[in-house]
Amino acid sequence: MSHRPHVLRLAALCCAVAALGGPAAAQQPPATQPAPAPAAKPVNPAAPVAPPAAAPKPAAAQPAAAKPPAQATPALKDPIVATVNGQPVRLSELEVAQQSLPAQFRNMPLQAVFPALLDRLIDSKLVVQESKKTKVNEDPAFKRRLAFVEEQVLQDFWIQREIARRVTAEKLQQRYEERLKSIPSEEEVQARHILVSTEDEAKALIAELKKGGAFDKLAKEKSTDKASGAEGGDLGWFKKSDMVKEFAEAAFALKKGELTEVPVKTQFGYHVILIEDRRKAPPPAFEEMADQLREEMAREAVTAQIDLLRSGAKIEKFNVDGSKAEAAPAKPATPAAPARPPATPPAATK
Repeated sequence: MSHRPHVLRLAALCCAVAALGGPAAAQQPPATQPAPAPAAKPVNPAAPVAPPAAAPKPAAAQPAAAKPPAQATPALKDPIVATVNGQPVRLSELEVAQQSLPAQFRNMPLQAVFPALLDRLIDSKLVVQESKKTKVNEDPAFKRRLAFVEEQVLQDFWIQREIARRVTAEKLQQRYEERLKSIPSEEEVQARHILVSTEDEAKALIAELKKGGAFDKLAKEKSTDKASGAEGGDLGWFKKSDMVKEFAEAAFALKKGELTEVPVKTQFGYHVILIEDRRKAPPPAFEEMADQLREEMAREAVTAQIDLLRSGAKIEKFNVDGSKAEAAPAKPATPAAPARPPATPPAATK
């Protein structure tokens, strides 16, 4: 067996052991893999790019828009792929088992994981057969665990179906259009720059450019930012927040076609900046926001439905020992501030 199937089988067996030790974790629905983000422009270490903002704290776990339940393979296309002591193992069982593997294996073609996954199912059938022989399935602890797992699976299927019913393509498009209205329109500039080590070098470049020197030619020859220099100093379109403060303020203070009068100093060196164009930034495309909006709508839909179920249910809570919980004492009302005594009436005029 090759190295990859061997690793896969170990991972698969670890998943099986985890399922025995903690069914709640093992029975989580396979998370939908988000669509890959658009390829970002390679980071240029010499460009005056602002440092990224601090990453937000992870939000509390919420139900994600999971894949709909896998449909059973039709009988005519569901061949027997092994037998274990006469018990058949069908292809559809492998399809279901693949969804319990780590993400990198879930997304592979079934054929790629078939040998290791089949071995896992054979091992599983052997353990199950032996468990039944030794009457493990009659143990009260097993029955409690089975009932719990069944409830988890029911919950997962219910959540998936509610999301599929409520988070439609039409509603997703509508949410996107509503969100665009709340996104402020930012200004962008298209600029070129030449980066050098000293202020004198930058001043000499400005003087040469004012005499008619070609910006792109000088950028290729003189700029220490080799990545943008190779493109004639082109930095493309950027917002003010994309660049370090000193560079951004200088760039956005210029009009279209203007060149910096004095060198701009940043932590990277001295910049000569040319603004080629200005515009209002286009709104983010639907594809850029779709995954975020889908998760947001799924969370809202499931939360709303659970709140509705709670509002129509009779729920009683008890203490850990099963005794009836005493009602929490009512919080005493804050006493009102004493009223001021009436002002002393003026003495009657005689």
